[in-house]
Amino acid sequence: MRLSTLYPSACAALLAGLLATAPQAWAQTAQQGTAADAATPSTAATPASPYVMPATQVWDMPSDNGEVYRIFVSAPDKGEPPKGGYPVLYVLDGNAYFGSFAQARWVQDYLPVGKAIIVGVGYPGDKAWDVRRMADYTAQLREPLSPEVRPFAKYKSGARAPFLDFLTGKLRNEIAQRYPVNLERQSLFGHSFGGLFALYALYERPQAFEAIVAASPSMEWNGQSILDEERVFRDKVQAGKLGATSRLMVVVGDRDADGDPESARMLAERLEALSGWGLRVRLQRYPNEVHASVPAQAANDTMRFAFTLR
Repeated sequence: MRLSTLYPSACAALLAGLLATAPQAWAQTAQQGTAADAATPSTAATPASPYVMPATQVWDMPSDNGEVYRIFVSAPDKGEPPKGGYPVLYVLDGNAYFGSFAQARWVQDYLPVGKAIIVGVGYPGDKAWDVRRMADYTAQLREPLSPEVRPFAKYKSGARAPFLDFLTGKLRNEIAQRYPVNLERQSLFGHSFGGLFALYALYERPQAFEAIVAASPSMEWNGQSILDEERVFRDKVQAGKLGATSRLMVVVGDRDADGDPESARMLAERLEALSGWGLRVRLQRYPNEVHASVPAQAANDTMRFAFTLR
């Protein structure tokens, strides 16, 4: 006999009690879940922090004439340095371009090309470019001023000689004190005005760097005055007055609207004609790159050119 037959009133009361208490139990469970959720921190509320690239350092450093530069360094942080020390690549406009070169070196740390040091040379502050670069990378403006440079006459120019002294003197010595480097394997990368400066470094001090990369060099600047220095340099090479010189790679984007890709090509051809006197020149063209995109595209090719022994 079923229990409900014997005790109909008791069963009804039990069922009524269950139905009456269930909503309270569900509500209590829901409240407990809500409280638990509230106690768990939301990932959206986690404060963000700046990203710091591994295996890098940064500091500010004055030159002998009082100009302050921001120095960025990417260096291997494990393992033994190669025999003779790490090769070094100095990257101009470090605020803008150091990140691309540092990342390319870091992810290839296990390869020979990554066993090197990248030194970005920039300026205090968070801007990609600083107006001081015009002074550091260019010659004094010619008089009378050509129409294209008149808007820039209000800015300082013509400090490239002391800047080259800083790169090859005080800064190079500081890097050598902080890291085990190979002083015979120092290279330079510059883009745009920095590329123009890279050519000046080659013409002015042909033995200062083992390799130089001039990317989209602004050779049209200042009435193409860099061509006069190129002619003097070529005459010295052909006269046998220089001996060994830096290796040179000229880099250009074929869609560069801020410079003439053909000028870079013709430069490489003119200097390639000096190969009989020991000058080694390479032209690297990027068909789909514009002026601003050339440096990031060139990072790996530059490191291979600078760090691969030939």
